[in-house]
Amino acid sequence: MDLKKFILDIKDFPQPGVIFKDITPLLNDVEAFKFVVDEFTKFVKETGANVIVAPEARGFLFAPAVAYAAGCRFVLVRKPGKLPRTVNEVEYSLEYGTGTLQMHQGDLHENDKVVVLDDVLATGGTMDGIIALCHKEKNISIAGIACLIDLAFLHNDDLKNKYNLKTLITY
Repeated sequence: MDLKKFILDIKDFPQPGVIFKDITPLLNDVEAFKFVVDEFTKFVKETGANVIVAPEARGFLFAPAVAYAAGCRFVLVRKPGKLPRTVNEVEYSLEYGTGTLQMHQGDLHENDKVVVLDDVLATGGTMDGIIALCHKEKNISIAGIACLIDLAFLHNDDLKNKYNLKTLITY
């Protein structure tokens, strides 16, 4: 399926100079959304992962459906102040700023195999932050990374060389 036809470019959002990849047309198409969930589910099963970790906002849109279909747990990564229990925290870089991510302590268990799932891989800063959060728990392995969109021109191949990376659209 040609998923690019479901992605719109929005210029100067969220700030001037950024071309935002709007995935809402894909979410609004039953067959396209099902295709994405099915592809990510296959990937998760191939990796042997038992938990999906995803950041709030658009990563949340795919991760629970994939976790359900793959028979995995789902762990939230959120911005500060959104999680009610004790958290681990990490600062990370975005292509247009910095941010902080948090995850509940203890949501990952010893020997968990994680697939990190997000909508867009841009500079890799968010992904690096999520991976750092995962490794704050004991003996966690990253079985793979899954992203709908890879903006390959914005990052080097470090993540691709270190981890099993699955993307469905590349720009």
